[in-house]
Amino acid sequence: MVLTPALASAMLAFTPFASAALYDQVIQTNNGPVQGYAAFNSTPTGGLTHWKDITVWKGIPFAATTAGENRFRAPQPASSWNETLDARSWGNVCPSATSGSDYTIDEDCLNLNIWSAANSTNAKLPVVMWSYPAGSTAADSLFDGGGIADKGIVYVNYNYRTGSFGWLATPELSAEFAKESGSTSSGNWGVLDQIAAVKWIHKNIAAFGGDPDQITVMGQSAGSAATQHILNSPLTKGLIKGAIIESGVRDPRDPLCSSLAENYLTLEAAEAQGKKYLASLNVSTITEMRALPQSDLITGLALFGSSSEFQFTATLDHYAIPDTYWNTLKKGLAHDVPVITGNTKDENGATYGLNISMTTYLSDLNSTFSGEWPQKFLAAYPAHDSTTASGAYNSQFTDRSKVGTWFWARLWASARTSPVYTYIWDHAPPGGQGAPHESEINYVHNNLYATDKDWTKTDYAVAQKMNSYWVNFIKTGNPNGGGLAQWYPANVTQTVQHVGNGWGPIPIASKSKVALFKAWFSTLHKY
Repeated sequence: MVLTPALASAMLAFTPFASAALYDQVIQTNNGPVQGYAAFNSTPTGGLTHWKDITVWKGIPFAATTAGENRFRAPQPASSWNETLDARSWGNVCPSATSGSDYTIDEDCLNLNIWSAANSTNAKLPVVMWSYPAGSTAADSLFDGGGIADKGIVYVNYNYRTGSFGWLATPELSAEFAKESGSTSSGNWGVLDQIAAVKWIHKNIAAFGGDPDQITVMGQSAGSAATQHILNSPLTKGLIKGAIIESGVRDPRDPLCSSLAENYLTLEAAEAQGKKYLASLNVSTITEMRALPQSDLITGLALFGSSSEFQFTATLDHYAIPDTYWNTLKKGLAHDVPVITGNTKDENGATYGLNISMTTYLSDLNSTFSGEWPQKFLAAYPAHDSTTASGAYNSQFTDRSKVGTWFWARLWASARTSPVYTYIWDHAPPGGQGAPHESEINYVHNNLYATDKDWTKTDYAVAQKMNSYWVNFIKTGNPNGGGLAQWYPANVTQTVQHVGNGWGPIPIASKSKVALFKAWFSTLHKY
């Protein structure tokens, strides 16, 4: 709905808790005016200090539609509008394999949502931009920004293209993109969406009480890959002050790099896959691809992590993504800003409640390692029956995450001076099984009120501490603050921060195990 000035004034007369909150005024963006709304009409469960002041704006376009001629192109500027945009409802979300009743799936999907407790457009509060994991949308209640906005931060999340919509590369597209950018490459439309969101925030966030010179980027899983791309890309130079990469980085020699969220294809491989994909849809040109209905590209199952033969992901284009992960670290190509990164206890191979036999454990060792390494890892992680085999298996993968992330931090420190803080999360949400992938997100956001679980007093206490570390980092580049266990940078100490069921630095692993992983990684391909 588009608001007329008269209608906007009438609606504001009935706004609860009339004050200096930003929902009491129309906000001017570079594209046009927008009207936000009170994020809460009563105290959220668990309590927020400034809930009455928090304004939310939903569905603000940061780029034009990606349909038709804009399909498989870098995001184009959003059209301007003159009448006030009513930002009360979620915008469209980008095509994917998911669907929902609360939003519309459409290629006109490059929009964002903002939560701010600022009482003035001159507040200059720190800003954080959240990138969601695979299969999600910015409308997911798991990413409600009220709990972070309550702490004096302007929180933004956004939609970006995935699947073939976000990652298709072909020789024809590369030639076309060369005319627009000078880079003979294609395939990173999703990355370019992510970068466009950062640029829109930098240009517009002051009007929402944010400081455009104090932007931290944050995300989990595929969103952590997005955050890493933003951190590394020359296209975001000078635009960010920090990065929080949840479940996302490891030693670039770890084979998991090629299969988890941060993986990428060479341009040659991406173009070859793209040609094969076009053939599977019985077309041969990009003009034909742009004429296909949206549903044809969704039903092709060309989505990251699907069972399809097509695994669309980022492309090493030497444009948006400047170089391999190894070279980016060793050459210091990433922006020199503070980083938080870490993992959950039960992810990246480790599974809560695992029950495998000795035969399965030995088989996995032999398929994961080769030559002398299976016996060396068996000696480091011994087992003699199904119970001990399951524990050894999980310990090996959890240590691999902690050690690999610490090695990433050490590589970072070889060419950058800003600190890297690493963590291991182990708290199990109610009704869950262990501390799996994504289990920290509610706590980081301090938004337990937004999801329907049987939260306990312990959960609320954990959320307060976890959120405080993240908020401190967004504000200062350092997670430490009053009442919190000291968190030491990983690039100056051989520890990882325990968060969740305990708080404080712990060894990343025994010295012998760290040495074992280092020796094994040294024999492998540099991703």
